Amino acid sequence: MTKLSVNINKIATLRNARGGNDPDVVKAAMRIEQFGAEGITVHPRPDERHIRRSDVYQLKEAVTTEFNIEGYPSEDFLRMVLEVKPHQVTLVPDPPEAITSNAGWDVITHQSMLREIVARLQSAGIRVSIFLNPQPELVEHAASTGTDRIELYTESYAVGFPSNPESAIQPFVATAEEAAKHGLGLNAGHDLSFRNLHYFASHIPNLLEVSIGHALVSDALFWGLENTVNLYKRELHRP
Repeated sequence: MTKLSVNINKIATLRNARGGNDPDVVKAAMRIEQFGAEGITVHPRPDERHIRRSDVYQLKEAVTTEFNIEGYPSEDFLRMVLEVKPHQVTLVPDPPEAITSNAGWDVITHQSMLREIVARLQSAGIRVSIFLNPQPELVEHAASTGTDRIELYTESYAVGFPSNPESAIQPFVATAEEAAKHGLGLNAGHDLSFRNLHYFASHIPNLLEVSIGHALVSDALFWGLENTVNLYKRELHRP
């Protein structure tokens, strides 16, 4: 079954807006796990505008499900994840000033660099996923880096879903099928929401994990965090 990993960056954003430790990011992660999520995702950035480095180390001690750290593989980021050793590192091509992820890797241009980084992380026992646009022709190049998984960048699906879900999902299905041919595990994330999650998950073969943050935390303001986690899990797994 597909796992739900909750990205808690937005909870850290709320905390940082006021200072102090309210809401407590670590406590939130523990509650999210108790409510049924199978993983916790964070995406620390250099300016620490949401998740801080100190959060990453504290969460490592607290998370009992699967801990996934996303980020651009700067030397500083790599040192941190090699110290923390999460279950998974998801490599994203974000520049430091990016507000949020807005593209997958050019795995052709950066293949040599990614191959070296993937090997370095795997040698420490960390599973690696590479953020990738839904383009089947890129999968072979991603596989050549030695990565364990790819994470499909789902913004275009979320944008196209309301008007034409069949068209919006097609490149993702094709990319997922190509990933299976190359023995790659498959994750997905970015702008997945309660409204589009079930259609996506029910059409994508071999989907191992979805990472959802902004939409889930936003819905939790109205529905409550426990109820929201359960509702998202229902959408992810219902027939």
